Amino acid sequence: MGGTFNKGKGYKGYKSSRDLSDAGDGKQLRLRAADGYQIGAVFYAALRPRSPRQVAVLHGGAGIPALRYRRFARFLAEWGIPVLTYDYRGIGLSRPPVLRGFEARIEDWAELDATAAIAWLRERFPHDELLGISHSIGCLPLGGASNAAEQARIVLVGAHTGYYGDYRPLYRLPMAFAWHGVMPAVTRFLGYFPGDRLGLGEDLPAGMALQWAERRLPELRPNGADLAQERMRRLLDNCAALQCPAIAISISDDAFATVAGVTRLLSYFSRLSSLQHVVFTPPDAQVRHLGHFGFFRRAVGMALWPRLLALLEPGRAEGAHITAARDSVIGASSL
Repeated sequence: MGGTFNKGKGYKGYKSSRDLSDAGDGKQLRLRAADGYQIGAVFYAALRPRSPRQVAVLHGGAGIPALRYRRFARFLAEWGIPVLTYDYRGIGLSRPPVLRGFEARIEDWAELDATAAIAWLRERFPHDELLGISHSIGCLPLGGASNAAEQARIVLVGAHTGYYGDYRPLYRLPMAFAWHGVMPAVTRFLGYFPGDRLGLGEDLPAGMALQWAERRLPELRPNGADLAQERMRRLLDNCAALQCPAIAISISDDAFATVAGVTRLLSYFSRLSSLQHVVFTPPDAQVRHLGHFGFFRRAVGMALWPRLLALLEPGRAEGAHITAARDSVIGASSL
């Protein structure tokens, strides 16, 4: 979910998908998932040649419509990297006519939606290096897709597992109340979570909302025998199987993807061939506050996005030692 939570004011800086303009120079698409569901997506074609040839798929955060990432996607396209953004089923361009009772879970977002997005891009760019870029818990669909290994390099921005105990202390109590008190009660009553009306991000399908509400323990991997838990284990197994270079980007004042949260998330990506962890601070972007969505804001993009572009040059993300990076996520400088 995007923005910064303020007691009584919801998420500062959050805009509902109703407030967003259209895709502009992006091309809106419908992707067909393996179960036949139509996924809404936007493709931003490259505006200049780039060598080596790279393409990117952007896996957004929960309850954050893909159009919110359009300025970042346009930036990459302007520098020669075509980008596909897409909405998970139940969100934004992939929202059904009636959300009440729509039971999508994060396993659906990974197995079906993320898989469809990766496959669409790979089919059209079979010889280009495919970059997987995620925001927030979008790291789980990125890694959990059945074809996640098609992503030759991954970039994890503000990655975390949604465990409230990893949040900054000031936010733990209000977020625990919102996610584990308000969310399940309202979702069971309405058949979906009206995050937009409550100032808590975009509306969420009931299945995803209740799954988030049940996330009370540090361990993400379930040990039960039912089908839902087996699917979650398979998602995490796919994350653990990824053997590619990775760049993890953290924001120093992110209330949710804290040092503890990022460290926990990275423990589920245990076979990455290399990892470079970059920490950006508000002074890096010449602003007073960045927060959980800050990296993607236009106001700071010109300061931070070129730094990511430099990291994506061949060999730039290969040298960081993965063990050291996990031992201290502040270990790598912010360039």
